[in-house]
Amino acid sequence: MSRDLDCPVQTQMAVAVLDRSFSSEYPASSKTEGRPLSWKRVFVQTDNGSVLGIELERGENAQSVKKKLQIALNVSTEESSLTFGDLVLNNDLSNVRNDSPLLLTRNQMHRSSSTPCLSPNGSGVQQRDRSGPIAILGCSSPSPEMKQLAKDIVKAIRNDVDPVAVNSGMGGAYYFDNIWGEHVAIVKPTDEEPFAPNNPKGFVGKTLGQPGLKRSVRVGETGFREVAAYLLDHGNFAKVPPTMLVKITHTVFNVNATVGCNHKVFHNNSQPVSKIASLQQFIPHDFDASDHGTSSFPVSAVHRIGILDIRIFNTDRHSGNLLVRKVGPGSDNFGVQTELIPIDHGLCLPECLEDPYFEWIHWPQASIPFSEEELEYIANLDPVKDADMLRMELPMIRKACLRVLVLSTIFLKEGAAFGLCLSEIGEMMSRQFTGKEEEPSELELLCMEARKWVEDRELFLPEAGVEDDDDDFTQFSLDGEDDSDAFESPSFSRFGPMKASHRNPLSKLAECDEEEDDDKEMVKDDSDPLNAKPYRGGIPKTKSKVAAKTNYSGEGSMYQSGSRSANEMLPPSASFVKLSDMGSEEWTAFLDKFQELLPSAFRARKHAAGSGPRPLQRLGTSCQF
Repeated sequence: MSRDLDCPVQTQMAVAVLDRSFSSEYPASSKTEGRPLSWKRVFVQTDNGSVLGIELERGENAQSVKKKLQIALNVSTEESSLTFGDLVLNNDLSNVRNDSPLLLTRNQMHRSSSTPCLSPNGSGVQQRDRSGPIAILGCSSPSPEMKQLAKDIVKAIRNDVDPVAVNSGMGGAYYFDNIWGEHVAIVKPTDEEPFAPNNPKGFVGKTLGQPGLKRSVRVGETGFREVAAYLLDHGNFAKVPPTMLVKITHTVFNVNATVGCNHKVFHNNSQPVSKIASLQQFIPHDFDASDHGTSSFPVSAVHRIGILDIRIFNTDRHSGNLLVRKVGPGSDNFGVQTELIPIDHGLCLPECLEDPYFEWIHWPQASIPFSEEELEYIANLDPVKDADMLRMELPMIRKACLRVLVLSTIFLKEGAAFGLCLSEIGEMMSRQFTGKEEEPSELELLCMEARKWVEDRELFLPEAGVEDDDDDFTQFSLDGEDDSDAFESPSFSRFGPMKASHRNPLSKLAECDEEEDDDKEMVKDDSDPLNAKPYRGGIPKTKSKVAAKTNYSGEGSMYQSGSRSANEMLPPSASFVKLSDMGSEEWTAFLDKFQELLPSAFRARKHAAGSGPRPLQRLGTSCQF
């Protein structure tokens, strides 16, 4: 894929967009002066980070979007894919809500050598760009607080109050102020993340959509995860600051030289640059948790943040992203009373189970039992409802992320109801190291056994109805290793976890359902009688025989369309167990079996905790950015 793509300044300004005078719903009744009614508008981000706002009329489709991009950029869009989360948009745009962000990925697109870079000073181009400095993306109904925050920032921008770049961390981030010069928000452009094309600190090398700093989180997709954490913090239980996904335009943003035309540097240029970014309310604070003794933190604050981290499978909860604010004089031996504010959730909701990072796991507060209020909050959590809410508010979120949310929420609810404390639940989710090898967590062992049960179950069901679920994408491999060197599936007995095989390093641990080729049962592909495929398990279209339980499958109709999966373009992943490649009925059966296995696993954990020392603390794998 070419790294020297079209001029970013050209792409910022070449496409006209509507004024943000309409609501986030489809603007069927909105009008612009001298122009016909518009159906919706979308913001298309190219894989080099450039953002274009495009207005669409009724009847226009994905090909119309590509055609408008082609006119704006003076490039061919034939070898490109327009994606919306999991979906590759071939024609239909009915699943795309107004003001949604789309991603254009290009394989062999190059600028025409005869087409010069459009001058950023073209007055005609500037006059056609009428989008405002900020547009809220994806959210069906922004709260009054979020709207007011956006208005305050816009007012400051128009009064020449400049943002301030944040020097710390690995990614690009900017403090935006109000008209009095006070920090009110922190903005993180998605194309300035670590490894993204316009990262201002030298951590570059990938295009948007590729595996990123955490290989289960793609480059350019941390922004909507920040928003997801806020949306999932019901009642501001854990105190996540208000967060939204926006299109924001300013001259302060970074564009790297290798992304621009003719290798010019547009960093801090005089022309505004549009970005898709997360925008989070700035919370005044005194320090972060790394600058303060953790023993003085309130038990309830640690519990509430831990509950959120487990639900969202946070892979990066370190002390640097826990803000500490003094709220009054302390009691007993503590000199001051504090509260904690969790931030930086861009590495939550991974696309597969990996090793989470919970720094609080060995804090004394995490070993104290949940309070009645906390247990009630946990009991009232509904993972299916949460998944549906995220699908509505952040329609670009991937199904794999929602499945991780559902699974981890079930694990939290069942563990808390069984009487486990926060640290015990967190430890069961975390991997341990034996020698130089990383072993699957107890949670992953449970998933392996449930997955194996579902696959074995299919061997005794009729072949005729095998479901070929093209809508479910294949989970990309984290390391891209050869699947041929698979390992024997570990299992979970009622006496505790059976350790994984030590014969293979982590890089060779593929999906637990992989077996030797000689033992694979073959199923013919009906479309080609000469094409035989190894049988890897599939759910026939028959009624499940699993005992009835709460249905946590949470599969929505959005993913039942005929659109091709965007994940086909990704490399395979190094995960102990996959969740994303199961069909809907298979996923439901998996969750039923998973819940059935939990009580014996929790009993084993309690027994192990009472009969021996706690496991050694892990070294940790947090990533501060």
